[in-house]
Amino acid sequence: MRIGIFSETYTPYISGLVTSEIMLKKALEKKGHIVYVITANLTNFKYEYDEKERVLRIPGIPTGIYDSRLTSIYPIQAVNIVKGWKLDVIHSQTEFAIGTFARLFAKQYNIPLVHTYHTMYEDYIHYITKGYFQKSSKKLVEYFTKFYCETTATELIVPTHKTYKLFKEKYKFEKNVHIIPTGIEVERFFKENIDMKKVSELKKKLSLSRKDFIIIFVGRLAQEKNVEFLLESQKDLADKFNNIKLLIVGDGPDKEKYEDYVEENHLKNVIFTGKVDWEEMPYYYHCANILATASKTETQGLTVIEAMAGGIVPVCIKDESFVGTVVDELNGRIFQTKEEYLDIVIELSKNKEKKDYFARQARIQAEHCGASYYADQVLDVYRHAIMEKKKYRYGFISRIYEKIRGRSL
Repeated sequence: MRIGIFSETYTPYISGLVTSEIMLKKALEKKGHIVYVITANLTNFKYEYDEKERVLRIPGIPTGIYDSRLTSIYPIQAVNIVKGWKLDVIHSQTEFAIGTFARLFAKQYNIPLVHTYHTMYEDYIHYITKGYFQKSSKKLVEYFTKFYCETTATELIVPTHKTYKLFKEKYKFEKNVHIIPTGIEVERFFKENIDMKKVSELKKKLSLSRKDFIIIFVGRLAQEKNVEFLLESQKDLADKFNNIKLLIVGDGPDKEKYEDYVEENHLKNVIFTGKVDWEEMPYYYHCANILATASKTETQGLTVIEAMAGGIVPVCIKDESFVGTVVDELNGRIFQTKEEYLDIVIELSKNKEKKDYFARQARIQAEHCGASYYADQVLDVYRHAIMEKKKYRYGFISRIYEKIRGRSL
């Protein structure tokens, strides 16, 4: 099968989406398929095509939102390249410029379009509205999402039941919605594949000792990730436990604000690492004992699965994003309030036997989230989309034939 993945972001940008795209491409290629990637050029204003990796980068204008760029919705130079690939299916990973390009190209060349919905946009409205027109803005997001997904996509993929319910119950989406949790290359996080000497060196660099109990957070430092909750909780923990430390891995628009909070409150038990290369992430996870997240805006939470693959115990706020992955008191812990969170952290820091049990179960759960299994499920959707497109095409021809036949009688 010849597959085109259309996305606004790809390497060298680092994000959960990019990680899933790289993983999917590799997994599909291992199964013998030919995979192309169409994305924005994040480094310069030129068209660049890497024939070996089959990655076409389209120039665009910087948006001011991280490293993203806004490209043309139908770049002729790109069209001339892509049509030579003779794609069997297009898989769009974005609703914006590159996503619109995918939609227009799929329609013009009659190619089935599969779309994966990654982002709960209603949770990100505050970036644009600054607190104003929330209701009308959410309605606009709903309209835009339904227009892109329902009127243009042959099949829709979502990563969790939470997103499925958004489309089926709130948006009243009529087309097929396939729930496929995004897989990751779990093997790269397994302890047996980690050079523990590098982990020791990293701990030394971060001023972490063997006596420290490390909580790690991995993600964008922004309002919707609820990092404030972790910092405020860390302030409470600092009063009694100077060995419980919070390692914050990532960058984002609110990083400076969080650093100011730490400085103002004299929190010596919080460490900011900034942005970390994708290849280095397994070593950071293995510096930690537990991973904590208080975010309710995830569609799945890939960092949770990454941590679990490394035997790091997940401690997550109660949210549908984590249902099916984190089972309370089996492979991790779920909390609703700050008090519950603090009790969980303190208990796990003191009860090594319980922490180790959760860690073993977390690893077992993560093994079911591998790249190969994910690719197989996505391939099933591709085949279904191709079959549906053929049925529609033959049905359309049949309807025309019947009309012509009816006139001749």
